[in-house]
Amino acid sequence: MCMEDKTVQKNHKLVVNNRKTSLATGVLDVLSFDLNEILLETEQGMMMVKGTDLHVNRLNLEKGEVDMSGNIDSISYSDVHAGAKQGENLFSKLFR
Repeated sequence: MCMEDKTVQKNHKLVVNNRKTSLATGVLDVLSFDLNEILLETEQGMMMVKGTDLHVNRLNLEKGEVDMSGNIDSISYSDVHAGAKQGENLFSKLFR
């Protein structure tokens, strides 16, 4: 019985090029996105990208990769995971 799969934590990497394009790895889910905000669940917690004219160009959840483009103004993290506590609003956890 191989327990290695359960104990290995995947890495998360974020590469931003000239505040216009970015690649994130270690992405578990894309929770929401629009032209001004992209909300991702990553191996290292929730990641919020804010800006203008934002787009998710490529999404591969099997590999945990997301390519984004647009005018990136800010990127912030929260340790809250989407499935951490059932019944509690995700946005109320992010903006405490």
